[in-house]
Amino acid sequence: MQVKNICCIGAGYVGGPTMAVIAQKCPHVKVTVVDLNQKRIDAWNDPDLDKLPIYEPGLAGVVKDARGVNLFFSTEVDKGIAKAEMIFISVNTPTKTYGKGKGMAADLKYVELCARQIARVAKEDKIVVEKSTLPVRTASAIRSILDNTGNNVKFQVLSNPEFLAEGTAVSDLLNPDRVLIGGETSPEGQEAIQALVGIYANWIPREQILTTNVWSSELSKLTANAFLAQRVSSINAMSELCEKTGADVNEVAKAIGMDSRIGPKFLKASVGFGGSCFQKDILNLVYIAKSYGLNEVANYWEQVIIMNDHQKNRFSDNIISTLYNTVSGKKIAFLGWAFKKDTNDTRESAAIYVADNLLSEQANISVYDPKVSEERIYADLDYLGTRPEKENRDLLKVNNDPYETCKGAHAVAILTEWNEFTTYDWKRIFQDMLKPAFIFDGRGVLDGKQLQEIGFVYYKIGDSNLD
Repeated sequence: MQVKNICCIGAGYVGGPTMAVIAQKCPHVKVTVVDLNQKRIDAWNDPDLDKLPIYEPGLAGVVKDARGVNLFFSTEVDKGIAKAEMIFISVNTPTKTYGKGKGMAADLKYVELCARQIARVAKEDKIVVEKSTLPVRTASAIRSILDNTGNNVKFQVLSNPEFLAEGTAVSDLLNPDRVLIGGETSPEGQEAIQALVGIYANWIPREQILTTNVWSSELSKLTANAFLAQRVSSINAMSELCEKTGADVNEVAKAIGMDSRIGPKFLKASVGFGGSCFQKDILNLVYIAKSYGLNEVANYWEQVIIMNDHQKNRFSDNIISTLYNTVSGKKIAFLGWAFKKDTNDTRESAAIYVADNLLSEQANISVYDPKVSEERIYADLDYLGTRPEKENRDLLKVNNDPYETCKGAHAVAILTEWNEFTTYDWKRIFQDMLKPAFIFDGRGVLDGKQLQEIGFVYYKIGDSNLD
């Protein structure tokens, strides 16, 4: 099957960049990204590429190459569905906040709405591709909706999970470790798989395109994220032990990372992992395990989340105890709000929860992040519902200047590993802070020895000075 028109429902962190790269690498295919959010679509269409709704290194150049040529962003969802032979579902699948599975299961209402809309609009056979991260056997539910509510057209449902790391998403799309495609074993299912293989084969070697049954593909995504998060929580657990014993967690990580059976990646101790996937996918895995009565499996994976929450709380508790057991009325400067560098995504960022803990102690927080907006920062805090919105705005201020952010502060907390933080004039920052001037490096990015020579009291995750 020759695919000439692709439609992607959802112009978010996955849909936008993925479709931009597909359009750039497949100039013979028309790619339309549809979303009901007019503001988001307007941002994708803005002539000023600095105003794209998503910040990813290299993304603006890819969009510039393809937009208006064979890449289009629109709110006309029905029109996009009708014209496409292949439809990607790339909508949000948040953790449920209500009912059965609250706090663990994935909320699939947006996926189901997409399936029903496709079934209503489609008049010709379609290939529907799950791009959102979904629980195992979701494809069968989508297939059931399509087959039972459609216009007697034939659908094939494929699973094509994304393995993007925010901050390197464009590079990951251009040079992936692998592309995974799951589908039915029937001749029609295999034909659909090969149609999608043909899209990716325009720039990815075929030996890196793996094909499986649809359930293996769905579970592989959850498993990959669970394993990566497990490594982060494991090294963070060791960081606490290092602080008590006098070991250096970076030296421990280097030593074990040189073991070829372990490898060096995801062994950086920090204030904790964040992002849209790790916590959500592990909670989903826990829920699935519990639903099958696999309580030991569920308890094992749930401990990864418990350790991550502990690391965030431990970091904020240490700030409080170090500042003489009170931060009430004290200014704490936050450098970084995004969950990692090179992205403006703040979902599940450690900064949100550290800030929430300190605000509960009546601290005054000043925040600087080079890519995250003031509106987003307040929205993150308000979403927690811990205190009235007005109180969040009274106690926390957002600044566009890192030096102004730190001026008059009792302490600086590094919450995101932005490269620019290492280039600051830390002598100037020290001079403008109250003394003693503390730095709490939650990402281990600064030169602690140099800062101590300037006069700072420096604390780093996994260092024995954090007693």
